[in-house]
Amino acid sequence: MSKEFAIGSKVRVVALPPYVKTADPMPMLRPPDVIRIGEEGVVFDRRPGGYWGVRFARGAFLMESQYIDSVESPQAENSSQ
Repeated sequence: MSKEFAIGSKVRVVALPPYVKTADPMPMLRPPDVIRIGEEGVVFDRRPGGYWGVRFARGAFLMESQYIDSVESPQAENSSQ
């Protein structure tokens, strides 16, 4: 089961994939060292195949949900209601 993220939500990299895909119209493979574990980004798109478009400081990449986790804590979401 893949995680779901809201568009505009902040996510954090929890593991590095063997390579990352750019979120360009013609995606290219890049080495995983363009992002770091713990780096935060913003979800801007949902793509087929379980990929999420995430904008990081060094560019926008397609990330599978197993490699990212939400930054917002459940307690913060519950206390705002």
